[in-house]
Amino acid sequence: MAGRNGRTVRDLRRGNRTAVLQRLYFDGPMSRYELGPATGLSSGSISNVVAELVADGLVEEAGSVDSDGGRPRTLLRVVPGSGHMIGVDVGETRVRIELFDLTLTELARTERPLERQGYEADRPLRRQEYDVDVIVGHIRDGIAEVLAGADIAPGQLLGVGIGVPGIVARTPERGAVVHGQTIGWDAVPLESLLRSACELPDTVPYFADNGARTLGQAEMWFGAGRGARNAVVVLFGSGVGACLVTEEVENGRSVEWGHLTVRVRGRRCRCGALGCLEAYAGAEALLDRWREAGGRPPEGTDEETALTAMLAAAYPPEGTEPDPVALAVLEETAEYLGAGLSDLINLFQPERILIGGWAGLQLGSRFLPAVRRYASSYALRYPAQRVTIDLGRLGPDAVTVGAAILPLADFFARGGRRAEPAPTGPSPAWRTALEERTPH
Repeated sequence: MAGRNGRTVRDLRRGNRTAVLQRLYFDGPMSRYELGPATGLSSGSISNVVAELVADGLVEEAGSVDSDGGRPRTLLRVVPGSGHMIGVDVGETRVRIELFDLTLTELARTERPLERQGYEADRPLRRQEYDVDVIVGHIRDGIAEVLAGADIAPGQLLGVGIGVPGIVARTPERGAVVHGQTIGWDAVPLESLLRSACELPDTVPYFADNGARTLGQAEMWFGAGRGARNAVVVLFGSGVGACLVTEEVENGRSVEWGHLTVRVRGRRCRCGALGCLEAYAGAEALLDRWREAGGRPPEGTDEETALTAMLAAAYPPEGTEPDPVALAVLEETAEYLGAGLSDLINLFQPERILIGGWAGLQLGSRFLPAVRRYASSYALRYPAQRVTIDLGRLGPDAVTVGAAILPLADFFARGGRRAEPAPTGPSPAWRTALEERTPH
């Protein structure tokens, strides 16, 4: 029976279960007495919901605490082994697959490096490493590998989350479809391909989203963004992207920030346009510009190794002269990146900007002061004085953790119920859970 607002009794029960589960997950262990004020539910509702969750094996007792003059209060917590998620990061240099328990403790991982040609002077635009069949095969084999040694009961795998480069659209017929212009993916039906390739039950849902957004959600839930209501999380890898979180868009929205035009008729970006920020500030472009200016990236190596060599040349041990070419290119890159951040500051006035991604983490604290200086000089004074620019805290696994959050949030939105047999397209329920989650 539906109420005046259209919500049924079943909806109310699911909402109550979600509220209790999320509060125990993020702020537990907690007692029943504490759960009432924290969720806004009556003591009777708390008792009923907790009894259901305990019976379902999702919640367990976790010791007790003394009360003010009364009997000790029993603490409750979410059972870590009551559910599992797989997170996948389809990155610029490798595909990383990790298995997590319900509390996002890593249980197993594997990585599949993506083949690259290295940094020869006449190298062509490199897209072959993103061959769709190769990527699907890496994900299929990686999922099988992380599950091989895991003792997971049927129904305990809550889903597979995948962070990918590009824009993800969802269609009723094909589920998640990836439009990755910079990697040569044009409307790739990734979800349906994975369903055909992976030997998982039909009840296991797949969730795909932009990698910058999964990075942003991980930092907002568990990292340097925790507690902020308005933040931008930047993914700085071979290219650059960003996730915007505001009070109006609490669940976060990926923005193609790397394809903002910073120079009219400038360098050609790998998306095909001229003058994109990514053509100057991404790691691939940074290394290209170093080579064009006379630098010598080690030939035949991947981007991470080449960037390490560039940083070593620009910032040598004390007493050694830095490579002026490498240092100049890095300083120019800091200015482009700072100018790009100033646009985000002026447009969205965030409390925090967090820089993550493998290249952002490599550049690290030595690079950050120059980025801050340029961002402040290009931005309007009022919002620039109210924003902090720092590195993310979750390290190179942040995209994978954020990808695993997608099935976790869907599980919360269902009130801790298992997914029904998957439809042709993924359920939007995870968006509701992300909107309801407010970090404290």
